[in-house]
Amino acid sequence: MRHITQDGIDLIKRFEGFSSTVYICPAGYPTIGYGHLVRSGESFHEISETEAEELLRKDVESAERAVLRLVNVPLTDGQFDALVSFTFNLGSGALQRSTLRRKVNHQAHAEVPEQLMRWVWAGGRKLNGLIKRRNAEGVVYATPASGLKA
Repeated sequence: MRHITQDGIDLIKRFEGFSSTVYICPAGYPTIGYGHLVRSGESFHEISETEAEELLRKDVESAERAVLRLVNVPLTDGQFDALVSFTFNLGSGALQRSTLRRKVNHQAHAEVPEQLMRWVWAGGRKLNGLIKRRNAEGVVYATPASGLKA
């Protein structure tokens, strides 16, 4: 299975931020590390950044699988990383039902950064953090790469 690159992991880490202890995220869920949702039966007191990155790598696997399942064209590492970051943040359902995915699958790659910018709303408000994240994902997506991978 294809995996996100370290640059992609670093992109997610930058926008998720790090917390060594459990906190309640804006959506109301107990969270730790780099956006790890604490599941029933899990218990954390405090974790290191290394432990948090290990959790993130496990958590991001579902986003990787979703991108691989929903996108049927070859992607550069940057394109894959940006789509995995988006999917990690918003869930596979958002990618599945999006015009963004249709643009990617029709290889209308120049239109993808604009499509990403449609996903900057939460609770009826445009959020600065989401604007910055979608801009960064758009830059990563559009970055030229040496080759495509299936």
